[in-house]
Amino acid sequence: MNKIITRIMVLSVLLGLLNACSMGKLTVRASMPMIEGGIVAMNRETDLKLAQAAIPANMGMLEGMLVNDPENHLLQEYAAQAYYGYAYAFVEDHDRGRASKLYYRGFRHGKIALAEYDLNEAQLEGRLDVLQEAVKQLDKDAVPALFWTASNWAKWIDMNRDSVRALAQMSRVVILMRRVLELNKNYFLSGADLFFGVYYGSRSPMMGGNFALSEKHFNRARKNTDNKILLADLLQAQYLDRQRFDRAAFHQRLQQIVDAPADLYPAQAFINTIAKQKATELLKREDEWF
Repeated sequence: MNKIITRIMVLSVLLGLLNACSMGKLTVRASMPMIEGGIVAMNRETDLKLAQAAIPANMGMLEGMLVNDPENHLLQEYAAQAYYGYAYAFVEDHDRGRASKLYYRGFRHGKIALAEYDLNEAQLEGRLDVLQEAVKQLDKDAVPALFWTASNWAKWIDMNRDSVRALAQMSRVVILMRRVLELNKNYFLSGADLFFGVYYGSRSPMMGGNFALSEKHFNRARKNTDNKILLADLLQAQYLDRQRFDRAAFHQRLQQIVDAPADLYPAQAFINTIAKQKATELLKREDEWF
C-alpha cells in the first residue's frame, strides 16, 4: 500500500511540473502578439531617452519568457535583435567593452535560433566548406535567425578588432550574410546590403576592400528602401567616404542626415533618429579624420 501511495505522490508531482511547464509555454505563446506590437511601437519611437530606458526592461522580459519557452526561436530572434539594437544605439560609441558583451549575448541567442533550423554550433565553428554547405540548405524561414546572428557576430568582431582570433571569424559571418542576401535581399531595411557596404568599404583595396562593390551595396540599400532609411548614408560616410579620404562627400552626406525631416519614415523613426544622433557626433570629428 505504501508503495502505491508513494507512486501516486511521485506521479502527482511530475504531472504538476509538466502542467506548470506547459502553462508557462502557453502563457509565453499567448503573449507573442504583445511582443510583436511592442517592436512595432519601438520602431516608431523618436524620444531616444525614453527608448534607452525602455529597451533594457524589454530585454529582461524576453529573457524571462525564454526561461519558460527556451525553444521558441521567434523569442530568440527578438532577443538577438534587441541586444543588437541597444548596443548599437546606446553603448558602442562610449563603451566598447560593454558593447562587446551585449553583442555576444545577442550572438548566443541567434545561435540558439539557428539550431532550430538545424544549423548547430559545431557547424558554425567548423570547416568553412561544411558551414557553406549547411547554410545552403536553409530557406527563407531562417532569414531572421541568420541575419541577427551574423549582425551580432560581426559587431562582436568589430569590438574586438585587435584580436586575430576574432578577426578570423569574419569569413563565417560573410557566409551567413550572403545567404540572407540570396534568400531575401530586402530583409530588415536591406540590412545585408548595408553589411556588405561596410564590409567592402571599411578596408583599403590592399586589405581586401572593394570601393566599387561597397558603393553598389549602399546604392541598392537606398533603392530598396526608397531613400527613406538614413542609415545607408550614415554608414557610407562613416566607412566608405572615410576610407576614400573624401571629406566633401563625408560632410555632405552627414549634413543631409542631420537636415532630413523627422517624419521621413514614421514606421522606422527610431533608427532614423539614431542615424541623426550618430551623424551629429561624426561631424564633430571631421577635422580629426581629415
